[in-house]
Amino acid sequence: MLTIGNCRIEAQVVDITTLHVDAIVNAANTSLLGGGGVDGAIHRAAGPDLLRECETLNGCPTGDAKRTAGYRLPAKHVIHTVGPVWNGGGRDEAFLLASCYRRSLECAREAAVKSIAFPAISCGVYRFPPDEAVKIAVQTVIDELNADASLERVVFACFDEAMLARYARELSARASG
Repeated sequence: MLTIGNCRIEAQVVDITTLHVDAIVNAANTSLLGGGGVDGAIHRAAGPDLLRECETLNGCPTGDAKRTAGYRLPAKHVIHTVGPVWNGGGRDEAFLLASCYRRSLECAREAAVKSIAFPAISCGVYRFPPDEAVKIAVQTVIDELNADASLERVVFACFDEAMLARYARELSARASG
């Protein structure tokens, strides 16, 4: 755990669809119409109204984010962001991943969100190296919190203990450094 201003940043192994936060972030594809992994889980848990709203958004480019209602989820909002597919690091993947976190937090501020949960964006089928992705996620969130202290809680929702260990190491390094 790490505290920046009034915001507590934490990581936990948890199903993001069960978290009681104001907004959860969906690692979506560019169509925003559902898919596998966390995207499919969020669409299933939210119910068919989420898909209907996503159909009105005309997709989303990589590195950007769009907000919808949470429908059947405990979260009031879903912020859909499209992470980059890893292609070796030479196609602005790091910049685009950081943009996902920045744009998601901008969407959260626009909705006056106080708590938000992120999955490990691009770390599944998009093959982003997890150690690098975690560093980018934590640094970008810290930078955004230093610029705007409106959030009170950020959760990195990890899909397994190995990902949790990565976030724990990174948060601990930031707390002591």
